[in-house]
Amino acid sequence: MNYWYFIYMAWITERKKKDGSTQYKAVVRIKGYPSRSATFPRKTDAVLWAKQIEVSMLEGRHFKDAENKRRTFGDMIDRYIDAVVPVRHNKPLARNAILCHLRWWKSELGDLLLTEVNAPKIVEKRDTLLNAPALDSNGRPLLDEEGNQRRAKSPATVVRYLASLSVVYTTAVNEWEWIDQNPVKKVRRPKEPSGRVRFLSDAERENLLEACQKSKNRYLYPIVVLALSTGARHNEIRSLTWLQVDLERCVIRLLETKNNERRSLPLTGLALELVTQLSQSRPDGTDLVFPRPDGKKPVFIENDWKNALADAEIKDFRFHDLRHSAASYLAMNGATLAEIADVLGHKTLQMVKRYAHMSEQHTMGVVERMNQKIFAPADNDNEPLKHPRNKKRL
Repeated sequence: MNYWYFIYMAWITERKKKDGSTQYKAVVRIKGYPSRSATFPRKTDAVLWAKQIEVSMLEGRHFKDAENKRRTFGDMIDRYIDAVVPVRHNKPLARNAILCHLRWWKSELGDLLLTEVNAPKIVEKRDTLLNAPALDSNGRPLLDEEGNQRRAKSPATVVRYLASLSVVYTTAVNEWEWIDQNPVKKVRRPKEPSGRVRFLSDAERENLLEACQKSKNRYLYPIVVLALSTGARHNEIRSLTWLQVDLERCVIRLLETKNNERRSLPLTGLALELVTQLSQSRPDGTDLVFPRPDGKKPVFIENDWKNALADAEIKDFRFHDLRHSAASYLAMNGATLAEIADVLGHKTLQMVKRYAHMSEQHTMGVVERMNQKIFAPADNDNEPLKHPRNKKRL
């Protein structure tokens, strides 16, 4: 006669043998895992074994088959680099970044079995990235301007290293079914500093534009004007083709952007005037708006840009800060965060919250108009409206 003892997702079967002895068979079945069973002479041993198997499955220590137990962390990284990176990460900058991250993770953990890599080990490597000193070519620690030792990676960079690894684990869990959970999700991300907001003052903007006009590079001035007037990124402007420029509708259409969504840039004022002039003197043999002399690749402006900054006596300023400048000018001229996000091509408002404080005067005007309306004097009285609680009872 058989007796069944149910334990969460397992059960114990009691069976009498011909010699009168008793055996206890433990069976564990959890969705997504193969059934596990074992026989014991004592019920307590069967119960203990069943509980251990359940816990190992739920905590992700139990892998689906013996083959998965033999796979290494390096195998997972290699498969992702070979099969997924060429398809999913088709932009050169993004591809190079994730390859750099994944090769570092493989160098640190590649020889370990997937079953051996857990959250504590990833935390250890996270701290290695955060705390290891940056070294020069002679192996000596690099120091900043104040003489303090520089760290190898900033918190923002470490967050990106973790994000790249998390994407690999998610693919291994959902698509390959090599493992059952992503240990990176348990790892706390370093706190990133607030986004940099460096924008040109009116005087700096005038000096920079004047220096760009004097540059020997004829494309530097229109490129900088486009960046300031549209908030477009450096690569978005450099790689522009005339097929993307619609002068009749006064718009530039970006077909490939950082977040893989198409975006339109309104052309108006000086930017429209400069692009129109360029269209009238287009060099033959190229469709690029800003080509190199051979017409095969976009123009190189880095050296001319640095020279213009030096001539304008502007310090601590990068080309990407022209994008921040455009957003800041929008905020100071009354644009809402949603409007700024739409111009810059951000999917959420989180990235543009850094410009919120620059619209204080606009916000103050909105609040002032609201207060004037709700607390305005009554039509039949010169006194302001009183709060209902202050009215005398009749």
